[in-house]
Amino acid sequence: MKVLVIGSGGREHAVVKKLRESKRVTELYCAPGNAGIAKIADCINIKATDIKGITEFSKANGIDLVVVTPDDPLALGMVNELTDAGIRAFGPVKEAAMIESSKAFAKDLMKKYGIPTGEYRIFTDRGKAAEYLKKQTFPCVLKASGLALGKGVIIARDLEEAIKALNDMMTDKKFGASGETVIIEEFLRGPEVTALTFTDGSTIRMMPSSQDHKRALDNDKGLNTGGMGAFSPSRYYAKDIEKCCYDKIFIPTMEALNKESRTFKGVIYFQLMLTEKGPKVIEYNARFGDPETEAILPLLETDLLDIFEACIDGQLDKVAIRWKKQASATVVLASGGYPETYQKGYEITGLDDVEAQGLVIYHMGTKTENGKVLTNGGRVLAVTSLGDTVEDAVSKVYNNIERVHFTDMHYRKDIGRK
Repeated sequence: MKVLVIGSGGREHAVVKKLRESKRVTELYCAPGNAGIAKIADCINIKATDIKGITEFSKANGIDLVVVTPDDPLALGMVNELTDAGIRAFGPVKEAAMIESSKAFAKDLMKKYGIPTGEYRIFTDRGKAAEYLKKQTFPCVLKASGLALGKGVIIARDLEEAIKALNDMMTDKKFGASGETVIIEEFLRGPEVTALTFTDGSTIRMMPSSQDHKRALDNDKGLNTGGMGAFSPSRYYAKDIEKCCYDKIFIPTMEALNKESRTFKGVIYFQLMLTEKGPKVIEYNARFGDPETEAILPLLETDLLDIFEACIDGQLDKVAIRWKKQASATVVLASGGYPETYQKGYEITGLDDVEAQGLVIYHMGTKTENGKVLTNGGRVLAVTSLGDTVEDAVSKVYNNIERVHFTDMHYRKDIGRK
């Protein structure tokens, strides 16, 4: 089969690398890809959001399956357009992807169908939101309703921080149209867990649990980022909690979308808080997480292509999905200054040296120029290792991470260590 993967980050590199293992994949493409992906697939210079360009390329080249992984093209309806053009595509249609592209929609869906989540209010008027904040206890959470590269969530410790966040979103348009609607919600306390699931709209299959680190600095300090590292499995996600989530969150979410005529086929990402009152949903993503994917997919033993096709065809219940009985850890190497201002174009060295130690490097923001690999984004690389335990996997990453170097390289030193 000819397969095209959409995107250019570490998540896409992990998906491409796993698809490359499939004996059924004869030709593998990625649009637009990155320096690491280019080593194992043909990178096509088409933007991930160029629906027309992707559709035309797929038709002209006889692509059998398009895997749409980033949030933007899903929200724009790429899967809808490809399907209408007679091209098989993995990922939710635009109507189902709204569980991520509109946090306001997702919160109202959970409220309507009794899916446990934090208390909240939705605002489109800045003045009314400010008045509401004056009556709140702190900390509280402010979220831009639309897509914001994982950065549109602010935990405000006091009223001053909350008003600044509100102004950033609604007055200064820091997140563009995504901040025109703002959710103010209860601050939930407890361990956070990421639960990624495959679904075909009638069956849910869980992946190993994981835990993401969003803050830029050690000890969960600094600004929110797209994710600075992850490990799997979570230390808190016991079997009884998993069953509770399956019964009260996963299945009800799938069924709620069906009842709303928004059948979801693809990957649902559940960001959960394990509170004293039980697991609650912080938010949904309508695709693989990043960097959780870089930690989880190396554990997969089943052909990923088989799973993708089963989701599309409503046959997920017929696929036996197998996972390695190991743990994993991923640490992100970022450009200095990320998630705010940073420089691009620095040469990266030491990649082969790290991989020679048995670790995997996923490219997140890189490009090739004159035979050299250069930085080309805020999050640059994800270094992943497997181990018998999380502690073992974490140690392997940190024992080898300094073999990689680029100017102003920054990474957290506490991933998986608490």
